[in-house]
Amino acid sequence: MATPTITAFERSPDRGRGLARDMRVRWALEEVGQPYEVRLVSFKAMKEPAHMALNPFGQIPTYEDGDLALFETGAIIFHIAQTHPGLLPDDAKARARAVTWMFAALNTMELPILERTYAPFTDGDKPWYAERLPGLDERVRVRLKQLSAHLGDSDWLDGGFSAADLLMVTILRRLESTGLLDEFPNLVAYIARGVARAAYQRAFAAQYAVFEAASAG
Repeated sequence: MATPTITAFERSPDRGRGLARDMRVRWALEEVGQPYEVRLVSFKAMKEPAHMALNPFGQIPTYEDGDLALFETGAIIFHIAQTHPGLLPDDAKARARAVTWMFAALNTMELPILERTYAPFTDGDKPWYAERLPGLDERVRVRLKQLSAHLGDSDWLDGGFSAADLLMVTILRRLESTGLLDEFPNLVAYIARGVARAAYQRAFAAQYAVFEAASAG
């Protein structure tokens, strides 16, 4: 089998926090034991024809395996989960539920979370920002309440760990600096279980090494 290649930021804007989306793909590949290579791209290179041919929106990560090229983390992780054991259940109904939760993570949960976490950078200097922030917090809080109620005392979203948990944990981590997660101890514990996985730790170390090398340079 060919070794897949993914792309990642040459200089990640998250300063080594493990929030860039290549982290999700790295984690998935580590979970299934698939070796991979990383091609680092600059912000300039992301908008040039060679990269735009892989991702027409000029973003990372991309995934190349032979003549197959994919973009969008959800699609990449779904492909990895379909072609390697360990990220989706064998039972057809359980697998369908896991895929449902993958979509829920990327749509229902991530959209309001991104709006909230980007707001300080995009609107923080606007005179109306202070009035807007409580509404953004409440949108996220509603979703966290619903997710918390579903998770309850369970370790994972639906039975064993799956690609859905991988996505959900990485998405929830974006809220760690907001204080919103503190209201939901079971979600804090859920994130802790995810990041404690050996595959996550390997993926984080690999991504952090890129940040360290860029900082040293």
